[in-house]
Amino acid sequence: MHIPLVYSVVAALAGLTAILVWRVREGRTAVTPKKILFPPLGMATGFSMFLVPGFRIPLSWAFIAFLLGAVAFAYPLLLTSKLERTGDVIMMKRSGAFFAVVIVLFAIRYLAHGFFDSILTIEQTGGLFFILAFGMIVRWRMNMFREYRALTTC
Repeated sequence: MHIPLVYSVVAALAGLTAILVWRVREGRTAVTPKKILFPPLGMATGFSMFLVPGFRIPLSWAFIAFLLGAVAFAYPLLLTSKLERTGDVIMMKRSGAFFAVVIVLFAIRYLAHGFFDSILTIEQTGGLFFILAFGMIVRWRMNMFREYRALTTC
């Protein structure tokens, strides 16, 4: 089944918009350990997709995707988001570049999808990008958790 390009673009932009709106709303509330650690834990349930044979990729590809996410793609997020104490609570302080970074990461992902879809199945491409995103989120959230602990144990 082939999905017309316009539908794919609209769906991807809707997803990007939802993520940006969620990030704005999330940034207005205090950061807690639950808010830092639960998203990657919830996201980890996505690994169940690999129970379906069509999603499976070589383990070496999965390892490379995870490392690429954790090293290269997490780095801009680490540079553009910091935690700070505001009174009795810890708040996320994002630089003005944070949303630009999210949009650029989205664009890279969207453009790379076209390349990988030509050499892998759609399911395998989805699995590969899931692992890449998981590596990025885990590193970013672990760094946030370390910052949170440093600010709360002072």
